Amino acid sequence: MNILKNCTLCPRSCGTDRTKSIGFCGATNTIKSARAALHHWEEPCISGTKGSGTVFFSGCNLACCYCQNYNISTGCFGKEITLEHLSEIFLSLQEQGAHNINLVTPTPYIPQIKKANDLVRSKIHIPFVFNTGGYEKPETIYTLKDYADIFLTDVKYKSAELSQRYSKASDYFEHSISALGAMLELCGKPRLDPDGIMKSGVIVRHLVLPNCRRDSFEILKELKNRFGTNSFVLSLMSQYTPNGQLSDFPELNRRVTSFEYNSVVDEALRLGFDTAYVQEKSSAKEEYTPPFDLTGL
Repeated sequence: MNILKNCTLCPRSCGTDRTKSIGFCGATNTIKSARAALHHWEEPCISGTKGSGTVFFSGCNLACCYCQNYNISTGCFGKEITLEHLSEIFLSLQEQGAHNINLVTPTPYIPQIKKANDLVRSKIHIPFVFNTGGYEKPETIYTLKDYADIFLTDVKYKSAELSQRYSKASDYFEHSISALGAMLELCGKPRLDPDGIMKSGVIVRHLVLPNCRRDSFEILKELKNRFGTNSFVLSLMSQYTPNGQLSDFPELNRRVTSFEYNSVVDEALRLGFDTAYVQEKSSAKEEYTPPFDLTGL
């Protein structure tokens, strides 16, 4: 895990020696998590009927001002755990009946996650989901060959202005698209079992934001032009909810209107994404964010 002494895991390439201090993401060289439990609010092919075995890691390489998980992403709330304990958590989630092991914001801990996986690989028979914000390096994604069965990734912005203002990452789109190409190369087209549960493949999420529908249109066009409409599962989300931390971003301090969201859905259908997951507007509820109370740790 020498990379943690000069960390370049993500596009920030902050170069921090994480054995001595924290990187931009807020992580050191010790795994930190805020929750490990069955989660029922992912896409149907991930949550299924039994739930997704979700491990929420603390810290994030983005700095999204509207993040619903801000107390763990930027606040870095959580509990430090060992490699051995993380591997035991994987087994416990499988024993609870999880359809998969869903690693949320795993990038800062990829070297440790791989080692924990190695400890129990022969005992795990459900897929591993790498659930990311999309701000990734292809070379880091390629290191997950034989470790990631499914990628659940965001493509948040096309506009450099928006990605800088809201996530402090003006180069977000270029990195998210390059990383998506690597994910598709590793996992191939979506493969589901007879019950509709994903066994391998890629899901691309896009959260529709207030006042940003035209940027959403551009993202959809780029996705189609670069990757077609059937190489991944598209998931359009309406669940944006102001997080109470938006005094400097008044344009985001409201929920998405039905017109805004429906216009993005209509554009996706026009472009041929006719199998996309589409959330009901009622999904914009705080309860979709689980309690980060160290459950399962």
